Amino acid sequence: MRDFEGPCYVAPGLLYEGWSELAKLLIEHAPGGLARAYRCVGGTEAVELALQLAMTATGRHKIVALEEAYHGNSFGARSIVSGDAPARVQGMKQLAPPLDAKALDRLETLVKHRDVAAFIMEPIVTNLGVMIPDTEFMRGVVELCHRYDTLVIMDEVGTAMGRCGRLYASEVFGIEPDLLAMGKAIASGVAPIATVLATEDVAKAVDGKLEFYSTFGWHPLAVEAAIATQLYWRDHRDAMFSNIAERSAELRQKLSTIEWAKEPELRIQGLAIGVGLGDKEYVSRVEERCREDGLLTFAEDDTLVMFPPLIVDAETVQEAVAIISDAAQH
Repeated sequence: MRDFEGPCYVAPGLLYEGWSELAKLLIEHAPGGLARAYRCVGGTEAVELALQLAMTATGRHKIVALEEAYHGNSFGARSIVSGDAPARVQGMKQLAPPLDAKALDRLETLVKHRDVAAFIMEPIVTNLGVMIPDTEFMRGVVELCHRYDTLVIMDEVGTAMGRCGRLYASEVFGIEPDLLAMGKAIASGVAPIATVLATEDVAKAVDGKLEFYSTFGWHPLAVEAAIATQLYWRDHRDAMFSNIAERSAELRQKLSTIEWAKEPELRIQGLAIGVGLGDKEYVSRVEERCREDGLLTFAEDDTLVMFPPLIVDAETVQEAVAIISDAAQH
């Protein structure tokens, strides 16, 4: 970014060549038939656009989301899930966990009336304590939704770019979504940028019907950082995935040997890590003590959540586990 010699700003009504290059890089390794990339600034905006694309493409206005899930801070993103949304959009429905084979029957009940535009979820539900759905549910969700002409949106704002051991978490289950929202790690976290990837069918269905304006939608510095990130993945893909797998295995083994005050439930997929402990107050105390000793973790309800950098080394893992172990026993 320091060496970037391009424009400082590109107006939304123009076409920025850098974005076109980035879009091609994103699509090149995207799951399934995703073929079109739309510009956004952040994850919330990407989710908003995905919802609008689904509604426009299907002509429907109902959305199904996981109960208590999180997809952003805007009115639309907060209204599709239960919780503390300031207002509710009519027609939104929630699918309650657990996400096992029986959840397919519950989902069918919600979409069978053919009035639902899309079902949205994180493929690995990082915002619910790293909830890992059953494979049977995930492998059946697209076929089930398509049976009733409902689109599938995978929210990969927090899971794309290797977090879950594959470039996209959808690949863990072989999911081929109609829309995929992503952000955060697209530019390695150094600049705000996001996107929605769509199939050609969805893109054609909305052409001429939906306009989405974003003042900084293709901010040149953010685009430059995103291109550099994609090229880094292209050149270091095998080494990155090897490190993610090794550190993930180390953390699983070491976290299982800690003397927790409560019996732990380890939910680990790549470097998305949740330690369910069944006690909110205990988890909060562990989080606070970890932070005091220099380790960032997150208390998600009764689960201790960690998202270490994908380039974390074995020495850092060892140091982190020592801090967690000490915090867990005091």
